[in-house]
Amino acid sequence: MTFEGARKGTGRPFDFNSAKRSSMIYTLTVECIVGPYLQAECGRVIEIKDDATLEGLHFAIQSAVSFDNDHLYDFYTGRNYRHRKVRYGSEDWDEAAYSRIQLRDVYPLGSLKLYYIFDFGDSWRFEIRKNRRVHAPEPRVRYPRIIERRGPDPEQYPSCE
Repeated sequence: MTFEGARKGTGRPFDFNSAKRSSMIYTLTVECIVGPYLQAECGRVIEIKDDATLEGLHFAIQSAVSFDNDHLYDFYTGRNYRHRKVRYGSEDWDEAAYSRIQLRDVYPLGSLKLYYIFDFGDSWRFEIRKNRRVHAPEPRVRYPRIIERRGPDPEQYPSCE
């Protein structure tokens, strides 16, 4: 997007997309809502940079619930987890798409919610809600980081005993 007015003193339009912008921190509440071995509430609150990609959010969720990263995943929005309004990948699973789409491009969603599905066989589903509060990164803090845990990690592969 460019501003039609000229950049002061240059005669060139100002390009807002190329302007250097510092990252802001989103606070996301991630809840496991469906899973074959889900036995208790599992919620995590994660702080993550707004320029993190959906792939980065995938890795943050995997780490937050101690899952092995051994299956495909997808992100989509909808009114609920059964209603897919916008799918962020292509029809054929495209890992590269998730490494390009930043969270700041996904939000705001309006009345829709963001969902993450992991392991298309077991269909683990997570609902992701963004807190309205956005803040600057704290010095010497590594993001993403978990700031709250509710419930135990779901058991991805139950023991056979």
